Parts: sequence; C-alpha cells; structure tokens
Amino acid sequence: MTTTAGTPHAHTRRSFLTRVGAVGGASALYGSMEALGLFASPADAATATPDFAPPRAADLPDSARARGTNVVILGAGSAGLAAAYELGKAGYDCTVLEARDRPGGRAKTIRRGDKLTDTDGVTQTCRFDDGLYFNAGPARIPNHHVTLDYCRELGVPIEALVNANAESLYYHENTSTTNYGELAGTAVTHRQAKADVYGYISELLAQAADQGALDTVLSADDAERLVALANSLGGLTGGRYAGNGRRGYVDAPGAGHDAGVVGTPPSMSAILQSQFGTRFAFEFGWDQAMMMWQPVGGMDRISAALAAAVGGKRRITYNAPVTQIDNRPDGVRVSYRHNGRTRTIDADYCVNTIPPMVLTNIPNNFAQATKDALAVPTGANTGKIGLQYGRRWWEEDDKIFGGITATNMDISGIWYPSSGFLSRKGVVVGYYSGSYSGLTVPDRAARAVEQGVKIHGAKYRDELETSFSIAWPKEPYSLGGWVNWPGGRGAAYDLLLRPDGRTYFAGDHLSYLTAWQAGAFESARLTVTALHERVAATAA
Repeated sequence: MTTTAGTPHAHTRRSFLTRVGAVGGASALYGSMEALGLFASPADAATATPDFAPPRAADLPDSARARGTNVVILGAGSAGLAAAYELGKAGYDCTVLEARDRPGGRAKTIRRGDKLTDTDGVTQTCRFDDGLYFNAGPARIPNHHVTLDYCRELGVPIEALVNANAESLYYHENTSTTNYGELAGTAVTHRQAKADVYGYISELLAQAADQGALDTVLSADDAERLVALANSLGGLTGGRYAGNGRRGYVDAPGAGHDAGVVGTPPSMSAILQSQFGTRFAFEFGWDQAMMMWQPVGGMDRISAALAAAVGGKRRITYNAPVTQIDNRPDGVRVSYRHNGRTRTIDADYCVNTIPPMVLTNIPNNFAQATKDALAVPTGANTGKIGLQYGRRWWEEDDKIFGGITATNMDISGIWYPSSGFLSRKGVVVGYYSGSYSGLTVPDRAARAVEQGVKIHGAKYRDELETSFSIAWPKEPYSLGGWVNWPGGRGAAYDLLLRPDGRTYFAGDHLSYLTAWQAGAFESARLTVTALHERVAATAA
C-alpha cells in the first residue's frame, strides 16, 4: 500500500495490522495477514509446494530472536522429529512430548527384549537373537523420497532392499469365486511367471500384427517394428513362445556339454487362468520401482539420528502421553502424564502429530469444525509378523536372496530379509495383512505358519524358533497402520492443513504420501514453513 505524507486517514499495511492485533489479538492478526496474502497458509502451499528452504534465525526480526519462540511438539514420530529438527535450525525452543519410550512412532523396529502391550492388555516380549530384527512399520524407501535426503544429512547408512526378485514366488489358491486353473496351489517363481506371461502375450501381439488386425492403427513400418519388439520381449522362436532360459531350467547348465534343460511352459490358457501377470504392475509403481533402500540396522536408525540431532532427552520427554490440549490467545498449554504425575507445559505454538484416531480421545478446546474434521479419518487395519528361523533355508534351499513372495492368501505375502545374507539365522516377515488383527498372538503365528507351509513345505514350521507380531489397530498410540480418508481427501483434510489457533497439525495423513515416512517429512516441512512465516510476519 502506498501512502502520502500528511494524509490524516492514510495507513501503512503495518499500522493497519498493528491496530487489528490490538483489537482482536494474535488470531485476528494472523487471519488478516493471510487474507492480505502476506504469507501462504499450509492449504495454499499444498497446491504447489515450492522446494523446501529450512527456516533460519536470520529470517526473524531482532526482537523475535531476542525473545525466542517456544514450540511444543506432540509426538516423536517422523513428523514430530522432523518439525523439531527443522525449527531448531532457526533457533526455536522446541520441546517434544512422546507417549512411547523411544522415538520413531510407527517407524518401529523390533529387536530382542522389546516389549509391546496392545489395547487388549496383552504383552509380547521379543526373543529374537541379538542382531536380528524386523521392521514392524515402514520397511522400504524409494530413490526419490525425501527420506533419503535425511539419511544423507544425518549420516544414516543405507543398503539395498530387494523389492522384486526373480527367484521369489507367486502362489494362488482357488477360491469360491475364482478358479486359477492348473497352476492353482503351485508355487511359481517370478522369473518363470514373467517369462511365460510376456512370452504368450508377445506371441498374440505378433500374430495380430502379422494378420493385419492392427492395420487401422499402425503403418506397415510400425507393424514390422511391433513384431520385432514382440519377438525380443517375449523371446519368441518363429513367432511362437515355446519357453527359453529366461524362465529358468529343470536342469541348470553346467560344465562340458551340459547345456541344461529348459522346462516346457504351461499352456497359454493355464498362464492366463493363473492371473500371475496381474502381479507385475506392483514393480512398476512410482513408489515401488527398483531401486529400493533401507537403513543399515533397521528403519528406526533414521528416528534415532533425528532424535539425537534434535537434542535427545534434553528436548524429548518419553513416556509422556498427552492428556489435554488448550489453545490460548497467546499460546498453547499442554498437559501430560510423566512419572505418575500430571504436568503442564506452556508454549507459543504447538505442532500436533498425534494420529487423529488417538487425538479425538484427548480433551481439547479446538473449534468444533476441527473436532469434526479429526473424527473423519480412520485407522488402517494392518499388521506384520516376524518369524525367526534357525537357518536361512530360503537362501540355502530355494536361492531366494531378498524379495517378496506374493499370494492370494490372507498373509498377503512373505518378505525375505535384505540384510545378513549368507549368515546362519534370519527373520522372515510372515504376513503383511489386517486379517490377523482379531486373532490372539499365538493364533497369529500358527495361522501365518500354516499358510507358509503351503508354499515352502514343512521346514516353514519345523525350523521356526520364535516370532513377534504387531496389530497396528491395537497399538495404543497409533490405532492403525496409517490413516484412511473415507471418500477421499475433502473438506476435513483441507481444514486440518490450517492451524486451529496456535496449534498446527502434521503427519503423513496430511500428504499425498500416506503410509510413507516421506509423507510425514513433507507434511512437517510444510507446517514448519507456515509457522515460521507466521512468526516472522507477526514479529515484524
């Protein structure tokens, strides 16, 4: 706004905002600045998120830096830790409250001695051998996720995770609605299934082009190119698929004149009935395509590094479940339990990363619209089981080094470890499914093993040493493996992208990367940016 000296009713933008703040307080001031477009709200920023620039103390006026700004962060999961880490770079005084006894939230790695008590009051104690573990929550990182940026910045070493493996298996059983044909109940390697599916589809494509069925959409030259592609892609001989070394060998090649023996592929009809080809789309997914990565030693190594960078126990209070949240005109008061006592903390701002399913049960004075929005999302029913075996039979007997076996059974799949190769023992993830949440802990293991025996035989049962399972809907401070938005992201989602008074919300559920750590990191960064801009503007 341009003003003319001496004009009695002319106001600068700053003087106008000062008058608004004097009359309506900080909330009115913030709303006016947002309306004037002085800074982007999280909802606006979400439509076109710019590259993240970590906040700097230099962005704040001298008065704000001298006074300091206190932020209480609820939850030491990926979002909460990232928020504390990034705000700390600009000198914010952050305190993190975490209900669990460790950082990470759902980024939970299970090791020997770990205990888990679910909402039924049942406690498990992990009895894996020292050095063995399994990731009960997130377990893989794509190349393009910001998660790897934090690994680099924090010095967390990573290693390859085998997401797809030519030797892992497909196994489909007949159901009441689907007949999978002659391959039902047969474990088939990914290598064999892929060669057969690609081979027969390529044969059909080549025949269609040769017979002129595609003449209306292809030129003669392009039809010829398509036939060449089909021959290459399918490994055809004379335009036909008859099997080749791509699918593996009944008798592998050896020395001398041992050229090996390729097995005869099933018929085209059998391959189509098997529906194995419908599984291939998984590895084409934007967030599932190779390469995939994992931190060396467990996914919680990222959380541990972030917690240390934040300041450890100097900044993070563990075993501190929140009992009440109160927005105030000039800040936020949070009550929590710690060491048997109820305590309170007052802060200028709050970043709330508690899952909505848990947060709705914590007393608060949020606006009714916020409460209604928090009641919309639901917790995803999912869980995992880690099965420790006395020897790595999947490597020794089946030549499976990492990867995932996919099934239509209720285990969903079997994950083989991508670490500890050639060592003596290992932990297999025996299911990744919500079908087991209603079972007792012993019944989860018994049923998972029963399903695995169908694929791998008696050794899947006989060589098992111990197990540990998690049902995320029964994990008290999560109440779900991730957050679902019934009907899709709508008004409730949009509302939670904005603060309620001085309380901001963050988490992977407020991103388009739900169930990925990257979603939590990106959401935290968006919130940090909005909070920092607000502090800079109101202190100006």
